[in-house]
Amino acid sequence: MKNSYLHMVLLVLSSFILKVNGQDINSAVPSFETAYALAYEGKTNTAHNMLYNLVNAAETEIQTSVLWASTLSWRGDYDLARSEFNSILSKDKTNREAWLSAVKNELYTKNYATALGLANKALVHIENDQELKRLQTVATDGVHGTAYNPDGWFNVESKVNTKFTDAKNSSSSVNDAAIAETENIHTTPVTEEKLKNTVMVNSAVTFFDKRFDPITTSSISYKRQTPFGAIIPRINNSNRVGKNGIQLDLDLYPKIAKGFYAYINYGYSESESYPNHKVGGDVYYNHKSGIEFSAGGRLINFATKDVKSITNSLGYYTGNYYLSLRSYITPESNNLTNVSGNLLVRKYLKDAKNYMGLNVGYGFSPELRQFTSGDQLLAETLLYIESQRLSFEYQFTSKNNLSAYRTNVGVLRQEQSFDPGSYFYSISAGLTYEFNF
Repeated sequence: MKNSYLHMVLLVLSSFILKVNGQDINSAVPSFETAYALAYEGKTNTAHNMLYNLVNAAETEIQTSVLWASTLSWRGDYDLARSEFNSILSKDKTNREAWLSAVKNELYTKNYATALGLANKALVHIENDQELKRLQTVATDGVHGTAYNPDGWFNVESKVNTKFTDAKNSSSSVNDAAIAETENIHTTPVTEEKLKNTVMVNSAVTFFDKRFDPITTSSISYKRQTPFGAIIPRINNSNRVGKNGIQLDLDLYPKIAKGFYAYINYGYSESESYPNHKVGGDVYYNHKSGIEFSAGGRLINFATKDVKSITNSLGYYTGNYYLSLRSYITPESNNLTNVSGNLLVRKYLKDAKNYMGLNVGYGFSPELRQFTSGDQLLAETLLYIESQRLSFEYQFTSKNNLSAYRTNVGVLRQEQSFDPGSYFYSISAGLTYEFNF
């Protein structure tokens, strides 16, 4: 309220001074050029107050609305800024400055999934724009947790024209010129990008409606971000029919080239509860349209048999949502081919670390944990039985982003290998704690 009174007093004084000098009072109305100059100098609060009057005028130029929305973003009002950018882009889908600032607004708040969706949409309307492609890459790395050194991502291809001869074409650069002020606005104590280490602890239990005793599983893993990609060693433990089993696991996510990365897995165990060896890998490609492709395979070595599967996936980022469809094709020596699939629908909340998702599966998946009947291991016979799966996941972070908590609940309907046409049901629940440092 005090700022409003002060602003009114300043306008009256300005009008009085201009009248004394014989100038028209209408010239005392703040102009876009003046607000732009103040924003460029880092005085975004003053520019913001000036722009408030301009955007509430009877007619508002698009460049004024874009700069107004940008000042909201620099002040940390990300939700309001997002609403303004959406309103602008719904009317003008070819406004480069609005697209750039809208993407950066999501990157400031580490909402990488939304930033990626916006960048993908922007490149549909503004093809081959290098700055949009650069921001698309930053968002992609953030989504996949491979952004190992994004400090300085806000540097743009050219500096602002200080003469303001072409303010409309340069206004997007103000976002970056005012970065010094925005760094003081951000209140998150720890930035996600500087955290290269993660420890994860998981525990889960599965209950069956008949025959089987509960199965408990747990794991502990360590994730390290490197310039070449993420490395995740893991120790898995399970208790099935009173028997404990240990498995050593390793995940790698190496970067290959722009738009390409890979997933590599190897697991080893001497326990009968796990395969002796398991090897898997996928190559992923992210297209600028927001579509993600992958292709790979799995090899699981049991005591008496090897299971080989071809897998591929199709993913799509749109706004705050990520959709992924994955299939497994398992050929058999008797000319039988088993096909199964999983559909994941995930909605990201304030950033890529906060989300909820739904997973639906049908058929045998070679990555499912094994079941037992008495002392008989049923891993091999699972290839020939039907099953349907439904699970829900929810992850949220602490205020300082150092910790994350994920819970999942699922149900399974599966055919009994020893009694075709007869099914059992199971309910599983798990909790994962993640600490970043």
